[in-house]
Amino acid sequence: MAAGDVGELLVPYMPTIRVPKAGDRVYKTECSFSYDSPDSEGGLYVCMNTFLGFGREHVERHYRKTGQCVYMHLKRHMKEKITGASGGALPKRRNTKLFLDLESNGDLNNDDYEFEDEAKLVIFPDHFEIPLPNIEELPALVTIACDAVLSSKSPYRKQDPDSWEEELQVSKHANTLVQMDNGVRIPPSGWKCSKCDLRENLWLNLTDGSVLCGKWFFYGSGGNGHALEHYKEMGYPLAVKLGTITPDGADVYSFDEEEAVLDPHIAKHLAHFGIDMLQMHVTENGSRDNDIKPRVSEWEVIQESGMKLKPMYGPGYTGMKNLGNSCYVNTVLQAIFSIPEFQRAYVGNLPRIFDYSPLDPTQDFNTQMAKLGHGLLSGQYSKPPTKSDLIEQVMKEEHKPQHNGISPRMFKAFVSKGHPEFSSSRQQDAQEFLLHLIHLIERNPIGSENPTDVFRFLVEERTQCCQSRKVRYTERVDYLMQLPVAMEAAVNKDELIAYELKRREAETARRPLPELVRAKIPFSACLQAFSEPDNVEDFWSSALQAKSAGVKTSRFASFPEYLVVQIKKFTFGLDWIPKKLDVSIDMPDLLDISHLRATGLQPGEEELPDISPPIIIPDDPKDGMTNHFMEPPDIDESSVMQLAEMGFPLEACRKAVYYTGNMGAEVAFNWIIAHMEEPDFAEPLAIPGYGGAAFPGAGGAAVVGLDNQPPEEMVAIITSMGFQRNIAFHALRATNNNLEHALDWIFSHPEPEEENETASETMDLENHVNANILAESDPEGPRIKDGSGRYELLGFISHMGTSTMSGHYVCHLKKEGRWVIYNDLKVCASERPPRELGYIYFYRRIPS
Repeated sequence: MAAGDVGELLVPYMPTIRVPKAGDRVYKTECSFSYDSPDSEGGLYVCMNTFLGFGREHVERHYRKTGQCVYMHLKRHMKEKITGASGGALPKRRNTKLFLDLESNGDLNNDDYEFEDEAKLVIFPDHFEIPLPNIEELPALVTIACDAVLSSKSPYRKQDPDSWEEELQVSKHANTLVQMDNGVRIPPSGWKCSKCDLRENLWLNLTDGSVLCGKWFFYGSGGNGHALEHYKEMGYPLAVKLGTITPDGADVYSFDEEEAVLDPHIAKHLAHFGIDMLQMHVTENGSRDNDIKPRVSEWEVIQESGMKLKPMYGPGYTGMKNLGNSCYVNTVLQAIFSIPEFQRAYVGNLPRIFDYSPLDPTQDFNTQMAKLGHGLLSGQYSKPPTKSDLIEQVMKEEHKPQHNGISPRMFKAFVSKGHPEFSSSRQQDAQEFLLHLIHLIERNPIGSENPTDVFRFLVEERTQCCQSRKVRYTERVDYLMQLPVAMEAAVNKDELIAYELKRREAETARRPLPELVRAKIPFSACLQAFSEPDNVEDFWSSALQAKSAGVKTSRFASFPEYLVVQIKKFTFGLDWIPKKLDVSIDMPDLLDISHLRATGLQPGEEELPDISPPIIIPDDPKDGMTNHFMEPPDIDESSVMQLAEMGFPLEACRKAVYYTGNMGAEVAFNWIIAHMEEPDFAEPLAIPGYGGAAFPGAGGAAVVGLDNQPPEEMVAIITSMGFQRNIAFHALRATNNNLEHALDWIFSHPEPEEENETASETMDLENHVNANILAESDPEGPRIKDGSGRYELLGFISHMGTSTMSGHYVCHLKKEGRWVIYNDLKVCASERPPRELGYIYFYRRIPS
């Protein structure tokens, strides 16, 4: 076709072709409805108006729904190199600007294969194709639009300079890095800068093994810049920060590219200097776990290292790419999509969800859940190697690049939007993400049934005044059972004492630490600890009309279909650094908690009067005006000082203790971690109408009426932060009037706050948020699926590392009568599932 003919062909479609503007996201690496990419057999189609990507199976749907006709088709071809090509040479790239941010599980510099990227315009419905580049034939506007699409950055690269997350790119030096054979071996600890003796913010140059201090360019906390000076003098481009090396990767900086980068060969580059990544575990202060206590065994046992595990393929055996500390997301998703109710809700309803998805499916929760479920369960992205591939793997050292597994980048970007922790690239608590996901599912229901109904159960809380002996019964909704670790019940106390003595002796003598002895805790002891009464701090007795001692016990008012059990392994050390209890608990395959069934008010028990704490009416000394305030509690100064000694601003510590209701330094520390990036983090505590005094019950200590009406003072606190009154009201109701949880709820539930929000939207928000909400707040009550209290183990999520802020997660699930380990992209038959070392367990009710 002549140039003029091509131009005339595009004339009718010119109004629909756009040039991406600043802020436009171009999805040229992944389909909006599936995990097809330019690597897939059918390639990827990018709409030249919306810049959304679609696989071959879904592009027709978008065309029919929107009428958009012009798409850019992107395809990456892989072929064997021509015989005689020089080994190790960089592959030929036909279009060097294509797919710079395209994720790939294979090595693009494979010695046996080369890659070619192809782009063309496709006009629907006739599928007329125009190869690119085609500067002479295409109108100028179309050429500019095509160039802009091809050169666009990843849509997941944050535009906000204050954002948490930055997507790293593979360094151009990673594949060609030259490492000197100079005999340098890096010790496991005791590092210092070779030029100034600094012992922190140290960087290992990956060319010559020099250990030098950094400056401010990347994660730095001070230094003299000797690492940068060394690069300017020698030209060695890549360095890794010591103390950040884990089995997942490490922080790598490129002096030449002047940014943090990815090094896909980091394990090999570190091994050159004697560093085994499997045995390196990061902590928050930059030291290795191995410097504190040997944890190699934990990592090896949980990941079943050293065993020849058989890879699993097909539906339900699809791995997930680790995006950088995203294993907590992967394990939770693998677990919930092993549950039939979630499979039916999203994969079973997939055609209807896709047909009714909004014009931008990347911003629709149900679409992304259905896409994820199909990706994990269809088997489309988990295909076994062919016979010829297996023969090739035996004959050649380099394997043929595979494209199995899915990347949850689009899903994570959406579900974590607006959440300061999950939107970051830091490691997070899998339990917190599970609850976050449950909340999102509840706010985006599919039909009358909600898959999270299988987790929901009623908790009966019995609170007793120790002096009057009167009681109060309340009910709340929960989704998991938090099981305390009964350390005092360890069955190997003598071994633990002997180990601790040997460990101290070894540290004093600077000898290698002895082999770790893990505390062995009976599951029955943990269950007993769960059922025992807890003291209620700052308890106000309505019978005595005064503060008194009180105790609270919790029982199951209903048993869920699937019981999620969290082992409360994470605590704080004497230095208030978060740490994990390294314990082994004999978790049962069959679990019976029928004896924990709630009984309600018993004969002879007398209920506490339904009376709220008294209102104190002080006179305002300034103007004589009278205002109504509740009696303020004193801020726990001991908790404030414990936090301040950790280096946090004093006013921030006071706010943390206040907003968590004087519940201790551990709870306040969690508040600080969640709010430390806020601009007013270190500003003085100021409560409207109370001259800065704290309001009682911010952490849940205030008496809650049966109607669960939020106290006006709490509503005022939240509205003073800039949130609308109705949002404050819903947040407090959704969290049982717990101020800290209400604030977390608001930040994890980004909703439009326009004044003209309709009453129906407000009611919908209220109806679909059920975390810890009192059953009485809904006239019909929450949807509860009660039944037997007998369960069988379905799966468990395990954590490796010293705290939830570091380490790695893997998941073991029982499928088709056998255990399977899900370790990011690696899915294999499990040989020795480490049930005793799990963190979150999933139990399925045994039918009566």
